[in-house]
This record gives sequence, C-alpha cells and structure tokens, in this order.
Amino acid sequence: MKPAGSLRGRIPKYVNRIVDRLIDAGHEAYPVGGGIRDLLLGRKVVDWDVTTNARPDDVSSLFPRVIPTGIEHGTVTVLLGRSQVEVTTFRGDVGYTDGRHPDRVVFLDSLREDLKRRDFTVNAMAYDTVRQRIIDPQQGRRDLKKGIIRAVGDPLRRFSEDGLRPLRAVRFACVLGFRIEAKTFGAIGKRLEIFRKVAPERVREELQKILGSNDAHQGIELLLKCGLLKEILPELTWGIGFAQNRFHRHDVYTHTIKCLERARGDPVLKLSVLLHDIGKPKTAEGPEGERTFYGHEKASADMANRVLRRLRFSNQERRRVSILISNHMFHYLPEWTDGAVRRLVRRVGREFLTDLYELRRADAWGQGKGTRDTLANLRSLKSRVDQVLTQDAALRVTDLAIGGEEVMQTLNIQPGPRVGKILDALLERVLDEPSLNKPKILKSLLENLEI
Repeated sequence: MKPAGSLRGRIPKYVNRIVDRLIDAGHEAYPVGGGIRDLLLGRKVVDWDVTTNARPDDVSSLFPRVIPTGIEHGTVTVLLGRSQVEVTTFRGDVGYTDGRHPDRVVFLDSLREDLKRRDFTVNAMAYDTVRQRIIDPQQGRRDLKKGIIRAVGDPLRRFSEDGLRPLRAVRFACVLGFRIEAKTFGAIGKRLEIFRKVAPERVREELQKILGSNDAHQGIELLLKCGLLKEILPELTWGIGFAQNRFHRHDVYTHTIKCLERARGDPVLKLSVLLHDIGKPKTAEGPEGERTFYGHEKASADMANRVLRRLRFSNQERRRVSILISNHMFHYLPEWTDGAVRRLVRRVGREFLTDLYELRRADAWGQGKGTRDTLANLRSLKSRVDQVLTQDAALRVTDLAIGGEEVMQTLNIQPGPRVGKILDALLERVLDEPSLNKPKILKSLLENLEI
C-alpha cells in the first residue's frame, strides 16, 4: 500500500486546485472516498470527490463553471477544463423512506461526523493535502491492508439507509479481490426488503461491474450465498442441483459458474455466458442424469431477453446477448458445405463471430468432459469460417447484386412484404452458389421463385 506522504503528488492537479481554492477562501476541503482508497492501493482512480465544510452556494461562488448536480444533498460538480469533480458539503442524513436517498440532509461542520455516514470503511477516508496525512477515524487503512469490506458502524443500519449498499459490498469484494467481513455479510440477507426498492438501472450498473471484474464467478457465488442472486437473477438459481447428462460433469448452475470462470470479454459477453443455459430446466426431458435439452438455446435466449429488459439493458445489448445464446449450440463437421458455413455467419453476423467463439470456448471448459475435443472442433470451425469469408460472397440481402426496386420492376409488383421474401429467397440461392450473384442471373431466377 502507498505511504500517505506521497499521495498529494499523485492527486491530479485539477483536484488539488479545487482543494487549494476552497482552503484559501477559509474553508476545509479534502479529497475523499474511493479516490483515496484506490490511490492507496495503487489502482487507477476514475472519479474524484472532494468534501468540504463550505456550503453549496459558497462553492459555486468560488468557481466559474459549476453544475448543481445534487444541490439538495449538498453536492455540486465543479468543472475545470475537461475535468469534473463532485464537491459535497459535510453532511448528516436523516431518514431513507425510499431505501436509496436521504429524506433530508443536515449540513455539518465536522469531517469526522461526515465520514460516519459513509458506506464502508475503505471508502471513509479523507486526505489532508496541507499536512499530507490521511484522516481515517473508521480504520479504513487497516481494512485495506487486510483485504476486508466492512460497513461503517452498524451494517444493518447502513443497509437500511441505502438498499444498493449490499450489492456494492459484493462489487467491491470482486473488483478489489477482498472478502466481506462476517457481520457485514450476514446483514445483507436481513435487508433484502430494502434492496427491492432499488431502481433496476442501478442494479444493472453494479452487476456489470461485477461481471467486468476478474473474479466475476466468485461475485455470482457471493450473490447466491447472501440471497441477492435470487432477487436479481432468480432464473439462474433454478439450475442449482439440476443434473444434466453424461456429457456434463456438473449441474446446470455449477456448469454456468465454471463457464464464467473461464470467460474473457466485456460484461455483456460475460452476461451471455452467465445466461446461456438458463432455459435448460424448462426444456429438460428424460430421467435425471440422462436428460436432453432440445431447443434450450432458444428458450434461454428468450428468457435472457426478458431478464435484460427487466434490468433495463439497451436494445443493442439485448440483441447481442440473444444472438449469442440462440446460436451457441453448434458442432462443426468437415462435410459442412460452404453454404452452411455462410448461413452460420449470416445468423450470427460478422460483428459477433468473435463473441460466439468465446462463448463456445467458455462453454467447453464448463462441461468438465470432452473439453479438448470441443475446443479442437471450435478451432476447425474458425479456420473454415476464415477460409470461406475470403471468397467475398453475399451474406446479407444488401450484398445482393439487385435490390427491391429491380425485383418490383422485373416482376411488375408493388412494394410490400413479398419483396422482402423474394430477396431472402435469392440470398438463400446465393449462399450456396456465390457465382449467381450477378444482376442478369438474379433477374432470371425471379421468374421461377414461387413466393
């Protein structure tokens, strides 16, 4: 951990300028919270916060560019060049009716009292830039050294104030590679009713940060153990203890965790890995240990789409996850025609091929059986796809040598769904025989299409 005396030189100049300006005006001001935590850990600091005894109006009067982002809670955002810093007045919070925000705040003149209201000890440190010392009444440095996430004061009270804090505890544990202190961890399951008040968007943000960490699989396990997984992704828990068949060593849930442990990529790709088999319990047939799961990829994709809609993911993210999950069940054979390979590429889209390979690779590791054969098969497919894609063949309707106007003129028909169906039929022919993709040939084919 970095020594305290060396921190001022590692704090960005724009942050020091804000602190110095407030101090020169007769106020107290300190960089605070996650910035100090990450600085001590030698991690990159993404956001900087400053706490001060100056009231919001005083802060606004000292800087030419200020946004009143949360002025009712004592927070304004100071803009310096392209940088921005949230500056918040020392405060105490009163009441949390909505389980997320204080009903009202009381401005304080004591930094130590302000630090008492914060969520975890590792986030309750401030830095005195004048004396170059850390102010740490909650023993955050001690917990940093031990690798512990511990609530400030009574965890039941902290989690009653803000329902998002339990999920943040898991996120910090994953991102930092820490463990959650026992009393803090035990309090999570006792405040689930407060967690249920949190907006889906905020849950989504925290879940993405968990999935973006190197220990995403451990994060999901923590969510299960503390009761949050059943609140966020109940569909995932349906696979616990749900035996598969001789091709899998693990039950559906454990298989998923093993896959996630091996997954590489951004949070949305990892979410595809996490949800790729949630439809298996729904589609299972046959006795335990010999079950089949025909069509589970389609069922899983549909269920994943509903999950992502519930958590307010974007349409683009939902589309990406749906395409990956619905196409993850394939077993390449050398006798595949070039047309069959092109159809796979068409279904997935070139932009998602690398993602699909990664999902399939993680899936192979999660099986626990036959992994080497599956990975070898995947390498063969990738090689074949690369070979076929060098042929510059049409993969989409827009790649055809004629479009809707030519179809309507040749057949003397009006605009409508039939035009699209005709173009799809032409593409099917071209996928098998790329040489047909010439205007004259395609127009000659139109007469014989029965659509």
